[in-house]
Amino acid sequence: MTITDVRTLVRRDMKDEDASAYRWTDAELDRHIQHAVRELGLASPLEATTTPTTTAGSRDLSLASVTDLVRVEAVEYPIDKYPSVFVPFSVWAGTLTMLVDASPAGVESVRLYYGKLHTLDGGTSTLPNHVEDTVVLGATAYAALEWSSYATNRVNVGGPETWKHYLAWGNERLDMFQRAVGRLATRNAVRARQLYIAAIPAPSQSTDWGP
Repeated sequence: MTITDVRTLVRRDMKDEDASAYRWTDAELDRHIQHAVRELGLASPLEATTTPTTTAGSRDLSLASVTDLVRVEAVEYPIDKYPSVFVPFSVWAGTLTMLVDASPAGVESVRLYYGKLHTLDGGTSTLPNHVEDTVVLGATAYAALEWSSYATNRVNVGGPETWKHYLAWGNERLDMFQRAVGRLATRNAVRARQLYIAAIPAPSQSTDWGP
């Protein structure tokens, strides 16, 4: 499904299918669609990996080249071991620091497992099929709220209360969208956090993990 397909569904839900008298332009709807895609992506990002290399004597890795980064889920170092070795890490100001005892001695590969924003454009979509209706829901909410703001204190063919109807309808759908995104975020957090176990256990107040 492309953004054109999503826009068609949004117009259908908004009863805005008369091409000779569209209430929203394509550009306006695309903006609302991308808003919904971004909100969904922040809650349930696309899973991705990248393999940067270390600098001798440094535990730091720059994340500047990791586009549309939402969050880093796990760091594998050294890579391609069995079982895989995951290490603790911290992220601050675009730099990831591996919390390992010895800094890399030279150029070594590190595998980052991370979540990134979804892409939806004229030819590409990374959205899973089961969230497409959620994006449509969010886009219609944002479009309705935008129209209610625009229509306030204006003459409307639907009557002076038209903006209130759009406001109520938009808020109702926005609430549904936010609850749907919240469910996706909860499900994603539980699943993703169980996939990776750090090579070094988390600090404990009662257990000595040894050297």
